[in-house]
Amino acid sequence: MNRLGTGIPGLDVVLNGGLEPGSVTVLAGAPGTGKTILAQQMCFANATAERRAAYYTTLSEPHSKLVRHLTSFTFFAPEVLGSQVEYLHLGDLIRDDQPGGMCALVDEITRKALDEQPGVMVIDSAKALRDFTGERELRMAFYDLTSRLAHTDTALVLVGEYTPAEMAAGVEFSLADAIVHLAYEPREPIDRRWLRVVKMRGTHHLEGKHTFRIGPDGFEVFPRIETVDAGVAAPITGRISSGIPGLDELMAGGIGAGEATVVLGPSGVGKTICGLRFITQGVIQGERCLYVTFQDTGDQLVKMAAAFGWDLLTASEKAQLVVLHVPLGELDLDLLAARIRETLAAGRIHRVVIDSLAEMVFAARESDRFPAYARSLTGLIRAAGATLLITSETTTLGPSPEPIGGVAVLFHNVILLRYIELDSTTGRALNVVKMRNSDHSKDVHCFTIDVGGLSVDRRLDDVTGVLGWSALRSPVELAGTSARRS
Repeated sequence: MNRLGTGIPGLDVVLNGGLEPGSVTVLAGAPGTGKTILAQQMCFANATAERRAAYYTTLSEPHSKLVRHLTSFTFFAPEVLGSQVEYLHLGDLIRDDQPGGMCALVDEITRKALDEQPGVMVIDSAKALRDFTGERELRMAFYDLTSRLAHTDTALVLVGEYTPAEMAAGVEFSLADAIVHLAYEPREPIDRRWLRVVKMRGTHHLEGKHTFRIGPDGFEVFPRIETVDAGVAAPITGRISSGIPGLDELMAGGIGAGEATVVLGPSGVGKTICGLRFITQGVIQGERCLYVTFQDTGDQLVKMAAAFGWDLLTASEKAQLVVLHVPLGELDLDLLAARIRETLAAGRIHRVVIDSLAEMVFAARESDRFPAYARSLTGLIRAAGATLLITSETTTLGPSPEPIGGVAVLFHNVILLRYIELDSTTGRALNVVKMRNSDHSKDVHCFTIDVGGLSVDRRLDDVTGVLGWSALRSPVELAGTSARRS
């Protein structure tokens, strides 16, 4: 089926290609959600000299004001006003003192569609038509209008400030081929705008809430990653080096290529250093890498790596290393997934680090959604043939909990870092908790961080309680405690 693109790539993905010619689409939502901007952007995206776009207004803002509000957007082209994008007022046709009423409106729009064959026609606001007529006449008018336009190649868009109750009962929605609901959701640290396709006849569309933003380029839609088929994991085999001295030996030769690994540990224990060393090893081997960070900027990561003698500046300048810095105040799950997808599509990526999982969950404010999101994001990265290492925060003292969101099952490998107390000295311990379908060392090792980075040291002998106690205890101590209790 040939479809009319909206001019917004992400929205076309959600709509399975765009709008169907001859169809009626309702853009519904509260004031301020962006309906008018979206409708006008569709007009400018589709208008040509041969097929103009017609924007009809009822009781909305004056045309001069509508146009003035568009001047800051890159999609706005003032030179095509009138010749390709035409603003028309319907108010004079439907005033009480004018003959014909709604019939005159239907005739005007139908004539425009048949005579000039515009690609897109908009009525803004369609809800305001209720102020001029009764429910029965309105129903007949909308039925007549949709029936006539179905035989044209014009896509009609109805814009209105409808409530959920009105969306459930209004005649516009029963006759519409597609309904797109736009919403504004206040929340901290950043408000969110989203859209949902409530109805779309005769085709598959992406379900759920999809984040959108309105910026200098107008609408930008970020399809919900759970609804996008990432494909199967790339068929890559073998093991790759972590770059961390001693760790590959504990992991039977290294991390499985194309696998997902989570590094758990409290703040300051060395998780970011693990990620930087993993990326550095890839750079050394000539691989292209992606580092996703929510706190440290690209410059800060480069300086941090340089302190250990690792040159990431050259790799960054040559685009061998891509640093995607998303400040916590701007973090949105759908936006993040879109940025990662764009980077993976721009060129082969071998290694990906995401630092960290805890910050993603905190900023997302969607704990119920997060397991499915994390599964889809992991699948997206693996389908691109990349190996993923992601960090996650645990408590500083006491037993280490599951990763936030309960997503440990998604990862092939789980590496636990933690602080330990030995002989009244605070140290660090590392152990490989899990490696799926692979043997690995079950021992707990000390590790140190010095001028050369992180390295795995001696095995911790004669201690227990690493996974379940905040302090380590020797078997002799435990035996003595048991004897006293008995």
